[in-house]
Amino acid sequence: MSADPFDSLFDHHERVRKPGWRKALPWILAIVAVGAVVAIVIALLPSSKGHQNAALTPNVPAKIVSQVPKTVKLEPQAEKVARRFIQTAVARKHMREAYKLAGPQIIQGQSLKSWLTGNVAVIPFPVDKVALAPMKVDYSYKNEALIEVALLTKPKSGVKSQLFTMTLDKVNGKWVVNQWAPRSVPFVHSQD
Repeated sequence: MSADPFDSLFDHHERVRKPGWRKALPWILAIVAVGAVVAIVIALLPSSKGHQNAALTPNVPAKIVSQVPKTVKLEPQAEKVARRFIQTAVARKHMREAYKLAGPQIIQGQSLKSWLTGNVAVIPFPVDKVALAPMKVDYSYKNEALIEVALLTKPKSGVKSQLFTMTLDKVNGKWVVNQWAPRSVPFVHSQD
């Protein structure tokens, strides 16, 4: 009987021993590759040279770079725009006039034709049920103001009074309303 040539494939062979440096070679290459990547990242990052104020030093106050604009009295024209906006856009009446009083954040690119349908980004309120609408100025700067408007309804009107905030901005020398939102406190259930 002749021996099958494939039998020798399954014979036990003694392991060939590699020199120590060949075992460490993949690790050495990995360390070199990581070092190269770190060097490239450091080279590409912006340098902090020339920024003497970059480091914080103790007992030296931070330099304040933001400034709040000077507070000014709310212009009568801004108050007039606010009141007319409520009578038009909020009431959904005279929408062509309301379009001229609305700022870009409310109009949001909407065309006049689309605006005239009354489907606008202004929360409506039944203004005909309002008895009084006092306004409180939260802040007023040269080109921006934030006011609170209380729409106090008539007794037995069936409509609950509501508080709104309104942001007015001066755009190209003209006051416009850029934000109209209800100001309400969320209801929290008691744990009783």
